[in-house]
Amino acid sequence: MGVQEAGLRATGRRKTAVATVVLAPGTGQFSVNEKPLDQYFRTEELRVIVSEPLVLTGSQGKYDVSAKVTGGGLVGQAGAMRHGLARAISRMDEGLRQTLKQAGLLTRDQRMKERKKYGRAGARKRFQFSKR
Repeated sequence: MGVQEAGLRATGRRKTAVATVVLAPGTGQFSVNEKPLDQYFRTEELRVIVSEPLVLTGSQGKYDVSAKVTGGGLVGQAGAMRHGLARAISRMDEGLRQTLKQAGLLTRDQRMKERKKYGRAGARKRFQFSKR
């Protein structure tokens, strides 16, 4: 099932990762970048993060989820997918919006890596001080 198929589309973001999630009525199949969920997100922890909106709203097995994820690492991608999935569910059924909002799943996590500044070893770290 590709991202282009009919369904409700929503975008989720986390750090530098962007996920385009398509939610369609179905049997509960997950597809991430044309791969099954357990093949793309190999750890159970990441799969739990991704499926959290469905578990919270009791929608497991009701929708087929297809996502295209780019940028960032696996944890950021899982967070972006969770955000996109929550947004799609809230648009599909307005009654579930309050549940998702209270759990904080509709809020974009704006934390990003701080850039390195000139004259410093890192974003905040200084070079070692030498008295003599």
